Amino acid sequence: MNPKNTISIVLLLAASSLVAGCTTISSDMAGNGNINVIQADDVEYTHLNPKRGDLAPKAGTLWGDRNGTEPTGFLLKPPSNFESPPHIHNVSYRGVVIQGVIHNDDPDAAEMWMPPGSFWTQPKGEVHITAAEGQTSLAYIEIEKGPYLVLPEEQHFDSGERPVNVDEQNIVWLSASDINWVDEDGAQMAFLWGDTQEGELNGTFIKLSAGFEGAITSRGSTFRAVLVKGALDYKGKDLLPGSGIEASGPAVLEIEADAESLIYVRTDAKYKIIPAK
Repeated sequence: MNPKNTISIVLLLAASSLVAGCTTISSDMAGNGNINVIQADDVEYTHLNPKRGDLAPKAGTLWGDRNGTEPTGFLLKPPSNFESPPHIHNVSYRGVVIQGVIHNDDPDAAEMWMPPGSFWTQPKGEVHITAAEGQTSLAYIEIEKGPYLVLPEEQHFDSGERPVNVDEQNIVWLSASDINWVDEDGAQMAFLWGDTQEGELNGTFIKLSAGFEGAITSRGSTFRAVLVKGALDYKGKDLLPGSGIEASGPAVLEIEADAESLIYVRTDAKYKIIPAK
């Protein structure tokens, strides 16, 4: 990827204007939803590319089915000091670094090691390599439609999409003084992708300060969250990075942050971060 394609913010200025008219969501507006929690230690991993065996990263599904045709979110665990050969994918994906550092770019691009909290996108059909430095790296990968396949570079094509790499230092955070998705200081948000209109999918980061107690109130038909950094408590369950929470339908997710925490959220509606009174 050419350096000019590396950007500091993702739709943040445009998104901030979209949320100016966002209506306040009170906790009693949300139902209980069908909530499913998967702790990081319970994720089951298989080889992402069985043909390469232990040379390939392992993948652990949080929701969906990467071998099916549905939207899916899974954890990617590369081997130590991993570097893939040049390849393409049949579907586009989004990625969030959870642990270690990851490089994802054109085969001839200079190294850009993205630390935890970084976000990137990989268009389908574009030749690239993926590398991980060190002994333990972990990322969250999200696709809109499966199956997720690794294909040889000779099958490359131009989908019309363009890649984005955003280092965690370049994420632009918005607080209660900027938007009304956040009830008061102690929580911040950053918009990453999508459309914030009701019924449209979008992706955001939430940053909670250590000691935060309250709820994320969702009124969408789907709400999926992945802990990227920190530690959360949800109804007595200790959630560490790589853990996921899934809700179908309106829901109130009561959480406590045991440390400063970063959460990636995918939903199709606005939500509200409400501190405990």
